[in-house]
Amino acid sequence: MPRRDVLAASVPPLAERLRRIESETLPPNVAALLDAAAAEVPDQTALDFFESGERLSYGELRRRVNRLSNGMARRGIGEGSHVGVMLPNVPALPITWLALARLGAVMVPMNIAYTPREMDYVIVDGKVEWLVIDQACLAQLAEMSKRPERLTDRHVIVVGGAALKVVGGATSPRGGLAWDDLLTGERDDFAATTAPGLDDLLNIQYTSGTTGFPKGCMLSHRYWLTISKINAQRDGRVYRRILAATPFFYMDPQWMMLMAFYQRATLFVARRQSGSQFMSWVRQQRINFCLLPEIVFKQPPSPHDRDNEIVRVNVYGLHKENHAALEERFDFIAREAFGMTEIGSGLFMPIEATDMVGSGSCGMPSPFREVRIADPQGNSVPTGEVGELLVRGPGILQGYYNKPEATAAAFHGDWFRTGDLFRQDARGYFYIVGRVKEMIRRAGENISAREVEAVLRGLPDIIEAAAVPVPDETRGEEVKACVVLQPGLTRETLPPARIIAHCEANLARFKVPRYIEYRNDLPKTASEKIAKHLLQGEADPRAGCFDRVEGRWR
Repeated sequence: MPRRDVLAASVPPLAERLRRIESETLPPNVAALLDAAAAEVPDQTALDFFESGERLSYGELRRRVNRLSNGMARRGIGEGSHVGVMLPNVPALPITWLALARLGAVMVPMNIAYTPREMDYVIVDGKVEWLVIDQACLAQLAEMSKRPERLTDRHVIVVGGAALKVVGGATSPRGGLAWDDLLTGERDDFAATTAPGLDDLLNIQYTSGTTGFPKGCMLSHRYWLTISKINAQRDGRVYRRILAATPFFYMDPQWMMLMAFYQRATLFVARRQSGSQFMSWVRQQRINFCLLPEIVFKQPPSPHDRDNEIVRVNVYGLHKENHAALEERFDFIAREAFGMTEIGSGLFMPIEATDMVGSGSCGMPSPFREVRIADPQGNSVPTGEVGELLVRGPGILQGYYNKPEATAAAFHGDWFRTGDLFRQDARGYFYIVGRVKEMIRRAGENISAREVEAVLRGLPDIIEAAAVPVPDETRGEEVKACVVLQPGLTRETLPPARIIAHCEANLARFKVPRYIEYRNDLPKTASEKIAKHLLQGEADPRAGCFDRVEGRWR
C-alpha cells in the first residue's frame, strides 16, 4: 500500500475530530498563543528563514516581540493604531505583526510590488497613521501623491540599514525611525494594561473585489485563531515542519505561522515562491505540510520526487485530471479546500477521503462553518442545483473597512456571499462551478478586472476598456485588455508599448495585462453593460492580440 494511503487511514474518526476542534476554547488573543508555545517549548525553533540562515526559537521570538511592543508603545503606537506594513519575507514582518497583536493595534499589510498609486489608495482608505517599510520600497513612498499629513517621516519605521543618518541622537533612515532601534534597550517582558479580546480588530487585509479597487477586510484575533486551529487540527495529526512560500503580506503565511504555534512546530519561510525550487526546499527542510501550487506539478519529473516527508498538501483549484497523477508522482496526500480572505476556511476535503481524489470537489464545511447554496435572493436551492455559496460562522470578516454599502451587499443576513457558484451532491460534497464576481486569478493572485479597466481608461486615448481572463496552462489565467480608442486613433498612434508602460506605472506587475486587443467596439447587453461573456467565449481569445511576454502580435 502506498505511504499516502497508510497515512490517510491512520486518523481518528472525522466526527470526533470536528467535535474536539469546536469544543476547545480559543486562546484569548493571538499573542497569548505565542506566549503558551514559548512557555512550553522555549528552545524549539519557531521560524526558520532557511535561505538567509535566520532562525528564531519560540523563546527568542517572544522576547523580540515584547521588545518591539515596548518600543512601539513608547513612540505612541497602541490600541487601535493603524500601521501599514510593507515588507518582504524577512523576520521583521511576523515580529511586527505579533507586536501589533500584543498592543491591540491593527496591521494593514501592503504588497511590496505596489506602485505609488496603489500605496495612495491603501494608506488613505485604511487610514494608515504609521508605516513599517522596507528600505527598498522608500522610492515608492517618496512618489506618493496623496500621502496624508498624519504619516510624517517620524511615523515611518524603516527596516534595513541603508541611508542612515543621525536625527535627535538616534540612527534614523532618511528622517524616519530605524526598526532595529525600536527593540534596542527595551525589556524582554511586556506588561499590558489591557489585553485585546478575540473580537478586537487585528488586520485590515486588502483583497481585490469586483467593485473596482480593493476592499479592506476587517479581520479579528478570532479570525486568525480560528483559521489556524482548523488547519492545525482537522486531520488529527501533528505537522512539525511547515513550509510557507508565499509573501507574508498575504493571509496564508500568517495563518500558517499560527498553525505552527498550535502544533509547537517550525514554520520554514522562503523569500518568494519558486516552482523550480519548491520540491528541493521540501526535501532539504523535511517538510510535513504546505500549500502546493499546481506549477510544481508542471516541473520536469525527477527521480527524487518521492523522496519527501510530506503528509498532506493543500491544493486550490487543481485540475481534477491531475489530482491522482500528482499523488502518485510524489506519494503524498493532496486535498482540495475552499477559502477566501473574507471567511478564512470554508470547505475542506477530509484527509481520509481517498475515494474523492480526482472528483473536483472542494469537500464539506470546515469546523465553525455553516454553508449553503442559494439563489440571488438568498433562498436555498435544492441539492444538485447551482447557486451562490453562502457561509456563516464565528471568525469571519467583520465587514469591509469604511465601506458600509459594500458590507451590506456582501451579506444575506448573517450569511456571507462568496460570489462563487457551487453545487452540492447527495453525499454532501461541494463543487465549484464558476464565479459570480469578475475576478481574474493569475498564478494564485486575485486581480480585480475593474481596477485594471480603471487604469486603462486613465489613458485619454482609450474611450472604453474591458479586462478578461485568458486560460493559461502555467498560471491558470492571464489578463487580456480589450480597448476601444478615441475616434480617429489607431494602434499606431497608441501602440501597445504605451499602454503597457502606463499599466506598469499604475499597477503591480502581476496585474499588468499580457494581451492587448484593439477593437472598434465592445459587445453590450440590452442594458448597455459590456457583455464580457462574449469576449471570453471567443474560440482563440489570443488571436489578433499583442502578447507582452513574447513581444509579438498573435
